[in-house]
Order: sequence, then C-alpha cells, then structure tokens
Amino acid sequence: MGGRSSRPPVSPTGKAGPIGSPRHGLARVLSKAGVCSRTEAAAWIRDGRVRVDGRVVRDPEYPLHDGMRRVGIDGLDAPPPQRHYLMLNKPRGLVTTARDERGRDTVYSCLEGVGLPWLAPVGRLDKASEGLLLFSNDPQWAAAILDPASGPDKTYHVQIDRVPDDALLAALREGVSDAAEPLRAKSIEVLRSGARNAWLEIVLDEGRNRQIRRLLEAFDVGVLRLVRVAIGGLSLGDLGKGQWRALEAAERQALAPASPPASATTPGSAPARR
Repeated sequence: MGGRSSRPPVSPTGKAGPIGSPRHGLARVLSKAGVCSRTEAAAWIRDGRVRVDGRVVRDPEYPLHDGMRRVGIDGLDAPPPQRHYLMLNKPRGLVTTARDERGRDTVYSCLEGVGLPWLAPVGRLDKASEGLLLFSNDPQWAAAILDPASGPDKTYHVQIDRVPDDALLAALREGVSDAAEPLRAKSIEVLRSGARNAWLEIVLDEGRNRQIRRLLEAFDVGVLRLVRVAIGGLSLGDLGKGQWRALEAAERQALAPASPPASATTPGSAPARR
C-alpha cells in the first residue's frame, strides 16, 4: 500500500490546544489521525509534501501541540479521513506489517486494489499464525481493543504435537514466567484429540509477544497450527482465507467505543474480497 496515487491528500485540523498541552512530532500526528502510517508520513514530510500553517516542514519530528496548527498535504486542506473498521482472515505466511525489510509478503496484499485509505492492524498475528485480524484508521478505537485491562478476550484454536494429559493441562493453566514475564491464559480446554496430536481452545485476556507459543514451548509442546477464531464476541465465522469484510456498527460498538457512526464506513460498503 502507499504511494501518491493510492489515497487522497488529507490533513487533521482542530482548535488550538491549551498552554502546556503535550507536543508530538508531525509524523506521529499524521499517523495518529489515521492519515497514513508513521513511516509513510515521515517520507511525505521529507519529500516536502506537508505544510504547517502554510509553510513546508521537512522534519518528521517537528513538534506540534495536539490540534494547534493546520496541517496540509500536497497543498490541500481536507476533512479528517473517513473511519474504516474491517476484519481479515489472515492466511499463514504473511507478516503483519506495511513493509517488510526482508521482502516477505504482508497482510496488506489482501487489501490491495480496493481503494481503502491507510489502515493499521489492531494487534498482530505472527507469520506462522492465521485467523482473525482487525484493521482500522481509528486510533482511539484500536487502543480500546488492545487495552490489557478492559479490551476484549481473544480466542485461539491451537493444534499441538501431542495429546495432553491432565498434568500437562494443569501446568499450562498455571502458567510460567519467561524472562521475568508471566505467561498465562485465561482458559485452556481440549477441543478434540487424535492419536498423535490435539486441538486446544486457548483464551487470552492480555496480549504479550508470541504468548501462546512461548507458553507451550516452556513445556516442550510444539505448535502445528495457531488460528485466532474470535475477538470478544466477534467470530471469524465462514470468512475465507485472505478475505475481508467491513464491520457493522453493532460489531464495532460491541468490541469497543468507536468514533461517531457518521465517520465510519457503512455496512455493505466493503464486501468480502480476496
């Protein structure tokens, strides 16, 4: 994604902030407004495409008080971007990043050619993991989803390389400490077992880096597949691999408080696509 032709120029505007209000770098302001990624914003700024109070600024860290100054891109003022909220069934083998320094395929390959503005992943799934991944350009909504204290639970179906006995399940439910970081699941249940492996349902109420894999590795349990099947009450359902769809208003609100409905995409405006 990205490039001059991939989205219309937009800029955040607002009223002057109070004296002593926090200052943020220009690239961060554009990213937090949902205009583009921080990396892309920095590139636009260095290319001379961004003006502050009518003056070209080429420093991505140029300090701004929130909402104090008018920011324009490519010489145009425009209203804040329309808010978008969508879910993707992430396939295995894709990395959750806009650009990969190693040239690997990213999740954005699933969103190409559909005219969407910049959207950021809400959380991550590693390259070997698959399933439900949210995207939005509403930073406040995304932060509420990711809040470890109040955000929704995440449910995973995990195929492991053994059939667990009661002792292993008890140890997994107790959790471990890895590099002084506690790794625990809210719940772990056996979904089904075969002769050599089993599927577990693991529910997390916090998000640590590779939390499930690290927890299982601590007990020498190998992961064969890891699929996120639900976030809160939003389930993956029958959405095909590599497909996405826009969230409906009720789904957004059930996950976390969102921006006013007028600024969001309307249900059905983005059908499931490959």
